[in-house]
Amino acid sequence: MRTRLRRLLTWRKALVAFVTLCLTVIAAFAVLYLVIDIPRPNEQAKAQSNVYLFADGSRLARTGEVNREPVPLDRVPEDVRRAFVAAENKDFYSDSGVSFSGTARGVLTTLTGGGTQGGSTITQQYVKNYYLSQEQTVSRKVKELFISLKVDRHNSKDDILAGYLNSSYYGRLAYGVQSAARAYYGKEVEDLGVEEGAYLAALLQAPSRYDWAVASPADKRMARARWGYVLDNMVGEGWLDKAGRERMRFPVPVAPKVSAELAGEAGYLVDTARRELIAAGVGEQELAGGGWRITLNIEPDRQRALRDAVAAGLASSGTGPQRMAPRPDPDRQVGAVSVDPGSGRIVALYGGDDYFKHYLNNATRADYQAGPTFAPVVLAAQVEAEESRRSRADRDMIRETAKKLGMTADPAGFAAPQATSLGLMGASPLEMAGVHATLANDGKKVTPSIVRSAKRGERTVELPDPTGDQVVGSVSAEFAHASVSGRVRPAGTIGPEKSVPPLGGAVEAGGRAGASGRTDDGKADWLIGSAPGEVTSIALFGERAGTGKQVTLKGVEDGLTEQIWGAYLKATASGPARGDS
Repeated sequence: MRTRLRRLLTWRKALVAFVTLCLTVIAAFAVLYLVIDIPRPNEQAKAQSNVYLFADGSRLARTGEVNREPVPLDRVPEDVRRAFVAAENKDFYSDSGVSFSGTARGVLTTLTGGGTQGGSTITQQYVKNYYLSQEQTVSRKVKELFISLKVDRHNSKDDILAGYLNSSYYGRLAYGVQSAARAYYGKEVEDLGVEEGAYLAALLQAPSRYDWAVASPADKRMARARWGYVLDNMVGEGWLDKAGRERMRFPVPVAPKVSAELAGEAGYLVDTARRELIAAGVGEQELAGGGWRITLNIEPDRQRALRDAVAAGLASSGTGPQRMAPRPDPDRQVGAVSVDPGSGRIVALYGGDDYFKHYLNNATRADYQAGPTFAPVVLAAQVEAEESRRSRADRDMIRETAKKLGMTADPAGFAAPQATSLGLMGASPLEMAGVHATLANDGKKVTPSIVRSAKRGERTVELPDPTGDQVVGSVSAEFAHASVSGRVRPAGTIGPEKSVPPLGGAVEAGGRAGASGRTDDGKADWLIGSAPGEVTSIALFGERAGTGKQVTLKGVEDGLTEQIWGAYLKATASGPARGDS
């Protein structure tokens, strides 16, 4: 009897506690609903300029010419409206304006320090864009929830959809679907087809990554997949005919127009900085909203030296045996990055001759084979295998070593067994500079960083440390780096009679060493240069002018990367020693 009574009391206590908790939650919900009002539109609608500075404080560029042109919903074709609903919130017309599960996931992700969490409704996204900020904080997410409930009660669904389409950020400094229609297709919004509308809807997930003009091969596949997802959802909702969907082809956007402030080299530096800040957690819309003061690690003297060295090299035809009279060749592009391996700072970066003429950043593009620059990665993997008493490094160990060193190669590049060891996957000059800087840094991870600081008002972005933990052994790193730097370890330190195989052609300039070589398909020529406190990655790409098509480099290009590197070293030889500063 006592046991039964004790159990009954325990259940009663549990029931009272549960009911109390429920009443507390309901009361808190009611209070918050009453207290949190719909605020006035946020100040982000009044975009300011962003100021970009060189490392010495001199100004690089000022950006902030934001496109904003709200349009009434009846100017947006019905199929285009449905594309956005299919992409973001299929239940938009029947929901209460919020997703409690999505908000809970977002709050949990924020509390645990995770990245941006999706799952918000169109109403919530509109509220965030129009009334609140882009900051990932718990208080902002809670406000978003309650304001969205009120907005859904007070506004019609069409008003909310119009507000969402007009306040969303699409990349290319375009706010609103009308500005996006002009930026990506050179059209008025009422002239958009469903295929184009589906692409603009797909863009909202990741505007800078899915912008066709600058997307990597992997990002282009993701953009296409997202575009297909939108159209397939439209078919599923009965808004699009299945047969018509199967006949649709991806609508490639037009080339972008850029601000005059971004002409020449400035656009490439700003582009690289923007990507780094977005990766660090600054929202694209927040960054585009302006008011930022961003200082780069780029040193003006070294930047000028790299730019002039490339210009002089491109004005000639290389130094090979087939050298011809100097004649500009429009079918070649150069990308180059110079990194201080001790600090991880990018001290110079060349993305192209003019951002107006060639929007794609040659320093960050990863659509050409890594080729001979990958050989030291294979060497590092082989030494790691010997250190762990394996007979040899297989296709998996090489790939794992590449990832540890910072390569984000397209998985398709590893399809064939020989693809990894031959360097057939795509890589960017920036990525390869990071790989070789890690090897030069005794195997401690270097993630090259172009941004020194980023501030807006009282907010300062917390940037990750460009240098990290040991990712490969110091012996492996030194042996692999020796193939570039010319520093050969004493015999017997890595095994009996080990020698360092050269990476392509050996190069020497002013007591500094490098090595170069051409990819197997002949469409790119690479050089990795090593100097005290500095690693430089230079790539020459064969690209048909005006089309972006990859073409084989001509024989007269032989020696061009070495010529560029030699001129850069000569111009910077009198500069300060870099070391770990």
